[in-house]
Amino acid sequence: MKKLIIALDGHSGCGKSSTAKAVAAKLNYAYLDTGAMYRSVTLYFIENQIDISKNEEVTQALQNIKIHFAYNAEKARHETFLNGKMVEDEIRKLYVANKVSPVSAISLVRQFLVAQQQEIGKQKNIVAEGRDIGTVVFPNAELKIFMTAQVKERATRRQKELQVKGETVELNAIIQNIEERDQIDSNREDSPLLKAEDAIIIDTTHLNFEEQVGKIITLAQAQQ
Repeated sequence: MKKLIIALDGHSGCGKSSTAKAVAAKLNYAYLDTGAMYRSVTLYFIENQIDISKNEEVTQALQNIKIHFAYNAEKARHETFLNGKMVEDEIRKLYVANKVSPVSAISLVRQFLVAQQQEIGKQKNIVAEGRDIGTVVFPNAELKIFMTAQVKERATRRQKELQVKGETVELNAIIQNIEERDQIDSNREDSPLLKAEDAIIIDTTHLNFEEQVGKIITLAQAQQ
């Protein structure tokens, strides 16, 4: 059976992570959460008060960062570890989300993480999701998807996710966060959020979860 890299890009809050996890599980593929990697770096910078405007501080900090993923069978979820500590829940909080795009725009950070992602990708049979997977990290991926959804719908979904985790955040604050992230991600100098020319667009505004997962599974099976 042909080994694939499935590159799943798109806007913040359109269901990339949950969709990518489900697709990976159904295909028995590895799951590469690049967004969690950027969130983990952001969390480290926040906790250690790294001045992201100073390249020397950023370079030194990156040398102290180790990220890995593990599947928690008891909780039936993939978890992110930063320097040995499980940070899956912490990196999803809004205070981290508010800082992710500026950190992601730093060339040193992107180079550091893209190199790690490409090394992981050599094994193939992975589903990788983020914002520059099909254009920068895996430009030769066999299947490229670009997910999007209307801003209000994305914000509503994010609000529900936070509520499940016990966080109450005003919808307007989440809308503002998403719009700011879209602006930064699409206009950053290094690896901006772009749809690869050969990517297939999936608008999830009016799709339920099973429908969007099913679309990608069908596309993947067609590549086999």
